[in-house]
Amino acid sequence: MPQQHNGRLRSSWKQFLSFSLPPWSVGLLVFAAALAIWAPDIGGIRAQLRESMLDRLLPWASPAEPTRRSVTIVDIDRAALARLGPWPWPRTTLANVVAAIADGRPASIGIDILLTGPDRFSADGDARLAQAMEPSAVVLGFVLDSAGGGDAVPVTPVLARVQSNLPGIWRAASVIGPAAVLSDAAAGFGALVAAADPDGPIRRVPLLVVAGGAVRASLAVETVLRAHRGSTLLIEAGNRLHVGNSAVPLGSDAQLRLIPPLEHWAARTIPVTALLDRADSRAALAGQIVLLGSSAPELGGLRVTAGAPATPSVRLHAEAAAAILSSGYPVRPFWAGEAELAGALLLGGLVLLLAARLRPTPAAALALLLGGGWVIASAAAARAGALLLDPAGPPALAALCFTVTAMARFARDEWRARLLRARFEQRLAPDVVRRIAADPSALRLQGEMREVTALFTDIEGFTSMTERAAPVDLVALMDAYIDSTTSVITDHGGMIRQIMGDAVHGIYNAPFALADHPQRAIDSAVALLRASEELRRTPLGQRLQLGRTRIGIETGPAIVGDIGGGRVLDYAALGNAVNAAARLEAANKLFGSSICIGPGTAARLDPATIRRLGQLVPRGQSHEITVYTLVDLAGRPLPRQTADQPDTA
Repeated sequence: MPQQHNGRLRSSWKQFLSFSLPPWSVGLLVFAAALAIWAPDIGGIRAQLRESMLDRLLPWASPAEPTRRSVTIVDIDRAALARLGPWPWPRTTLANVVAAIADGRPASIGIDILLTGPDRFSADGDARLAQAMEPSAVVLGFVLDSAGGGDAVPVTPVLARVQSNLPGIWRAASVIGPAAVLSDAAAGFGALVAAADPDGPIRRVPLLVVAGGAVRASLAVETVLRAHRGSTLLIEAGNRLHVGNSAVPLGSDAQLRLIPPLEHWAARTIPVTALLDRADSRAALAGQIVLLGSSAPELGGLRVTAGAPATPSVRLHAEAAAAILSSGYPVRPFWAGEAELAGALLLGGLVLLLAARLRPTPAAALALLLGGGWVIASAAAARAGALLLDPAGPPALAALCFTVTAMARFARDEWRARLLRARFEQRLAPDVVRRIAADPSALRLQGEMREVTALFTDIEGFTSMTERAAPVDLVALMDAYIDSTTSVITDHGGMIRQIMGDAVHGIYNAPFALADHPQRAIDSAVALLRASEELRRTPLGQRLQLGRTRIGIETGPAIVGDIGGGRVLDYAALGNAVNAAARLEAANKLFGSSICIGPGTAARLDPATIRRLGQLVPRGQSHEITVYTLVDLAGRPLPRQTADQPDTA
């Protein structure tokens, strides 16, 4: 790799590790952005996610099944249309059905059919229907009219002992209700309204609405009230609505959350034809709250719900009536938004810490445990406390925070590993580079004092060889020499500290610790001499008269680490042992040897493998040291010199 490119890489490596955003800050930024969208529910994403999760959670997390045995549906199905005629029926036909229901003596009857305007088929149809309604407490329906100028439908009084807070209650300018003659015969009036959520299904029905300047009850509320022989609704502290003998929470929007699926109402449904033909079917209505509606598509009463694509609207009102009787349906409290925000912040902070501090597997396991704990807590709140909290939003935000932080950490670690590989692949053995890449924290680059063994090499007569060699030949020979030299050093666990011309500087025991680094340096020296001799015997080496390789080795403490600034950065080893190794390499000229070993390295070797060469005062030092060399090299004694006098190499 070119030196200029290496410099840029080292610079970018240091800048990345020093100035890039840590993974936790990346996760925090993304979490804050997601929270800014989620908290105010921009685009309705939060509500859709919450409702979708509640569809799956509520069927098994809700409190005991509501009192459905007190509510019965009378169904105008297709069999009834085939027998009694197509819809719309004359009101005389509807009067016969209502009379059959009344014959069973129900507690009240709610009609899920809008009977607006006079009968189009007969002059006495409305009178006949009004007469059929008189024996029972019949509740007729109305719909909201946003245009204004609707019908004058009587209002059931709604009293409030405290100031109620219903910011989400449905509002309309007026209502459209039944014909006047029918209104006079009705016991009460209820709203026939239900709106789909943005994602399609109907999940709730209103308990109260505001229309024409008055608070009005829904069909279910009014039918239950009349069954209890009540005439007034009461709102008490905590936004609880008293409906006769029952009390239900209103929440913030005065709506009741339906629990899917609603197919269980099939067992509580009596077809109109069975009601007309069998006395026992009519007798089964005694004391019941009866809701008259239709499952026939011709009447347009089929609705998309969370549990089914086509649910008769009468089942929605029946479910609401049963919920009012049970007084235990879960409701979304006023403080739900704040609690969910606090939960999201808590979960996000915890998983951020986990992703930034722990290894991926335990961090992911603990993050899943925290998210699952919130879901379980939401289910427990719905079952035990009748409270609807978002089971998905806080865990989803926490999952996003964890994922981004973990990915940022992975990207940082991967980039660090890549830079480290590029940083050291030309200086260290491949297995050492893999160790560094696998665990960068094991590598300390900021500077530390540690014992190292330094090895310096040089070629005898290199300057004169360069003067007589052709440039192409010289480059080819040096490429082969440097390649073999660096390979030997790195294969023995050493690090290439520096290459300057024919000189190679290697260090052992840095950046990773090597317990036997002096012996590794000695083994490298022996291998270097062998490789050098083989290269000298090649035709190119003989033609250029490649000189012997001289090696100096010393062991001692040194300061190792990256030294330099943003433009110049190098991994250095500084200390007397390093300087001494350089002087020992030069001392080979004095002793006529190939390997000069300092006393620090000699003390760590088997005495039988080395012999004393003489004394030496290294340049820059004031005291004399003993110089050693190896006893044998490949079975041949190393050259022994008689010179034993000090020198200032």
